[in-house]
Amino acid sequence: MTAEVDPFELYGTQETEIPPVRLTAGRLAVDFKDGNLRTITYHGTEVLRAVSYLVRDRDWGTYAPKISDLQINQGNNAFFVGYVAHCAGPDGTTLEIRVQISADAGGAVIFDAEAISKTGFETNRCGFCILHPIVGVAGTPVSVEHVDGHREDTHFPDLIEPWQPFKDMRAITHSVMPHVTAECRMEGDTFEMEDQRNWSDASYKTYVRPLALPWPYQIPADQSVRQRVVLSVDDKRETLNVPVSISPNSQVITITEGTKSGTMPPIGLMITPEEAQSTLEARNILAEIGPQEILFHFDPNAGHDAGAFTAFNAIAQLNAGTSTLEIALPCKQSPLAETMECAIWMQVAGFWPDAIVISPSVDSQSTPPGSQWPACPPLEEVYTAARAAFPGIRLGGGMLSYFTELNRKRVPSEPLDFITHCTNPIVHAADDLSVMQTLEALPFITRSVRAIYGDKPYRIGPSTIPMRQNPYGSRTMDNPDGHRIAMANTDPRHNGRFAEAFALGYAVKVLDAGLECLTLAALTGPFGLIAGRNEPSPAGGKRPIFNTVAMLARLAGSPWRECVSSDPAAILAFIAAPADKAPQLLLVNVTHTPQQVDLSSFRKADKLTDKVLSLGPYAVGSIVLAD
Repeated sequence: MTAEVDPFELYGTQETEIPPVRLTAGRLAVDFKDGNLRTITYHGTEVLRAVSYLVRDRDWGTYAPKISDLQINQGNNAFFVGYVAHCAGPDGTTLEIRVQISADAGGAVIFDAEAISKTGFETNRCGFCILHPIVGVAGTPVSVEHVDGHREDTHFPDLIEPWQPFKDMRAITHSVMPHVTAECRMEGDTFEMEDQRNWSDASYKTYVRPLALPWPYQIPADQSVRQRVVLSVDDKRETLNVPVSISPNSQVITITEGTKSGTMPPIGLMITPEEAQSTLEARNILAEIGPQEILFHFDPNAGHDAGAFTAFNAIAQLNAGTSTLEIALPCKQSPLAETMECAIWMQVAGFWPDAIVISPSVDSQSTPPGSQWPACPPLEEVYTAARAAFPGIRLGGGMLSYFTELNRKRVPSEPLDFITHCTNPIVHAADDLSVMQTLEALPFITRSVRAIYGDKPYRIGPSTIPMRQNPYGSRTMDNPDGHRIAMANTDPRHNGRFAEAFALGYAVKVLDAGLECLTLAALTGPFGLIAGRNEPSPAGGKRPIFNTVAMLARLAGSPWRECVSSDPAAILAFIAAPADKAPQLLLVNVTHTPQQVDLSSFRKADKLTDKVLSLGPYAVGSIVLAD
């Protein structure tokens, strides 16, 4: 029997998620959790990632409604769920949603919701979101029925689509497996789809109320808003006399060597003026990690001034690696005036980094579909000013925010020496499963960047579980009680093994992008590898993510080889071959349950002492391989 693990060790908090309720109707199975449906499968194959009824506030934060009158009835081949959800908005406003969910074997899954407010209710979105998975679905055929009745036969986007691939939707039909299709029909409003891989979500999201309409908007008092989603599966295998086989569900995961290979990327650490003093006090730990790059952040709109560069210079002198300064340019004066002012401050402080990343601060805010682009100097002018102010220094551009903004406002690459962007896994959802599933989207992001910018040197980061800035609202969300909250500027899981596993899984998923640098953390603070005096942390102050980042820094420049997992949603792995050392197999369990990993089909497995490796929840494993 596996020993119980302290939740704080895993998640940085004693608060654990309530497990979902598994419901079945014939070959259909769903997980019911927090009033919504997750992991909807047919005969063991995922059909939809989720069907959720969501209410968003004016900053695109998601309400966590209180649920009452919950009924869950599981029959022999059917199930029924009913409940009432209550949202409490600002200024005493309220919203009530009455929900019924049902399914029968051979029939459809029906999710019916009626919302009504006695007070009137402000929202950016109120209604259904349907998530299609991406692995095995991206680039495949799909049929879209529009609200006017005409049908469009097309494909799910393969490269990430910056804008909505489908609009004015009534239904969408795709192939689940050979001879099995699923139709999702949405009633009660006009729906459209966005490619959520932009935000590193592992889904295509079909949502209610087109973004071209104004938001926030008001739900009038005492006006009923009713919507319904109907999921129907058409299985023609028996009619066609096709053998019916269920997806394998082995308890043991196999790892085999793949064909891809490359060089491990340099590893960076982010330093802000707010954390500069703490970083200087932790100089011994900085030396222990030995990052190849330090990424300094400077934003005059956040109150950063000339004094920051004195501290930056002192930190840069401590590290043998290179340094980059990212500047969020206010653009309140001409780009040349503002970059020259920064250059003078840097010269006075003696701080002259190896590279500059420059981006207008306004570009860190999202411009959703249908919205007007804010005033901004031409990027060519910004880059020309940077070249004049910082002669002889490499110049990077892209976005200080996320791939979404880079995909929607594609920067001119000719004046740049490298491209950069960040990602964040808690933009739309913050539950454990959704956060880990974002790893699935990373290869699509890097492939899309390469499709746009070719072999231009490419950096990612800082990419952390907590959100450092919110392009989609007026602020990031404070999280003083340490819950799992979307768009939060602190996240308890950053203190636990969860973040250690997430960081290594992230590195695995971007290995073949050929990155010039990967930054996954700061040294101190809420994004740091070590906790502050008043922050929860393991003994010694080093968070578990320290282990992953320090290991990756040691492996930087080493050859890597691909490993193929029979269940990459659970186990990820690769081989690293550091100089003058034996190659090592590195594995990570990205789930909350223990996993068994079979290495018997691995090359040179006869030299391994144990052919089956046990990995605990969110555990990292390392096996030295014989030459």
